[in-house]
Amino acid sequence: MSDSMLIVEDDETFGATLLRALKRRGHAAEVARTAQAALDQARAAAPARVVLDLNLAGESGLGLIQPLLEINPACRIVVLTGYASISTAVDAIKLGAVQYLAKPVDVDTLLRAFGHTLEAEHAVPAAVSQAPMSVDRMEWEHIQRVLREHQGNISATARALNMHRRTLQRKLLKRPARQ
Repeated sequence: MSDSMLIVEDDETFGATLLRALKRRGHAAEVARTAQAALDQARAAAPARVVLDLNLAGESGLGLIQPLLEINPACRIVVLTGYASISTAVDAIKLGAVQYLAKPVDVDTLLRAFGHTLEAEHAVPAAVSQAPMSVDRMEWEHIQRVLREHQGNISATARALNMHRRTLQRKLLKRPARQ
């Protein structure tokens, strides 16, 4: 096993920027733009750390977590997404990711995320926000949960939410509301 890092990111600009920033800090890193390229590179190099985009050209990056861990069980995976939701965060952690971060993220935060463990989380109590979620954020989380239950099927999700399909699509195109 090497001490290399694999960035699985379909956004060419973001991937190149992250790669440059990591190399400037002395990390050996490569970029894969597709799920298949990521698996091929992982088989060849067995990276110790993986930065995994949640949305890879319309496919879920969550499907790569198990195959990457089968290639290298000691691999530490951090999932990045521009559309964070509680349900996908829970799924990512259950599948074996060590952390789930919302974009944009700075490189130092990303590197700290690789050191994240449950033991460290319990050793230093995290500040829990006492403010309740906004109504917009609650709606976003609910939509994401129902969408996940219907395996990403927009029409089935819209029917389950008793909402017009186009309305749901417009809501999904928006960024999630802040807490």
